[in-house]
Amino acid sequence: MSLPGLDKWYAYIKSHDTKALWDLLHPDAVFESPVVHSPQRGRDITFKYLASADKVLGGPGFAYLGEWRSENGAVLEFENEIEGIKLNGVDIITFDHDGRITHFKVMVRPLKAINLLHRLMGEELVRQQAKTSAAESQALPR
Repeated sequence: MSLPGLDKWYAYIKSHDTKALWDLLHPDAVFESPVVHSPQRGRDITFKYLASADKVLGGPGFAYLGEWRSENGAVLEFENEIEGIKLNGVDIITFDHDGRITHFKVMVRPLKAINLLHRLMGEELVRQQAKTSAAESQALPR
């Protein structure tokens, strides 16, 4: 079963090319975090979460262990070890007919891993927000 969007996702994971990630996301994409209660709606916020997750989780130890496909999506099991804690989880990804991500849900275990991920993602999102704010203030006319 061919899923062009999934091939593009794997290419992004290898390249860490944020433009490729942006292009892969549908404008109305929805992201569901293992630590944030409400779904995050829209390309902008989905991009911020996925780019941050790539920085937090996507280090040298990151690996996808298994893959289960459907007609329009896939479940990818992953693992990594960060700060001595082994994270295990799944990415549940849905694609539209053009191969763009419309829905991305992450589930993580065990609890120690969720707590670690919550802290690290919070720190990374704050860093990204600071970069965005600094870039926007530099772009203002003086």
